[in-house]
Amino acid sequence: MLENLKQLVTESAQDAIVNNSEVPNEHNEAAIQAASGSIFDTLKDQLSSGNIGSLIDAFKGGNVANSDVAQQATSSFTDKLAGLGINAESAKNIASSLIPGILDKFVSKTNDPNDSSFDIKDVLSKISGPDGKFQLSDLTDLFTSKEGETGGIMDKLKGLF
Repeated sequence: MLENLKQLVTESAQDAIVNNSEVPNEHNEAAIQAASGSIFDTLKDQLSSGNIGSLIDAFKGGNVANSDVAQQATSSFTDKLAGLGINAESAKNIASSLIPGILDKFVSKTNDPNDSSFDIKDVLSKISGPDGKFQLSDLTDLFTSKEGETGGIMDKLKGLF
């Protein structure tokens, strides 16, 4: 998953990082790593802090650019770019132009049954960690229901009202 995420960032980073005079060429690879790391760390942090609602909102494919996940990943990436010596304003502009678009593509790929590069179960198992406290089936059952059965997130939410 991390390799696929890095590839997605690399494909999206041409203008924002590689062709950007604010990012010295010797920092291109580190900036790409920082972007994918920021996204991965944010997903992991959202899950471990119990902020599953933000993850659900992001993975539903709605307005991911304005989600808590996008804002946290953008902030993290901004800090990492500043750590590479890129001035704060440029770092903020690069991060806000890159991270929401990558997250949008990431969410689209996880929601596309014809694209196996990002499987939601694989994504969730990678970010949940090896401690065994997170039950992957609990979260994935919210999103899925088999034909002819009730279930899925919408049926569960309807039951609340």
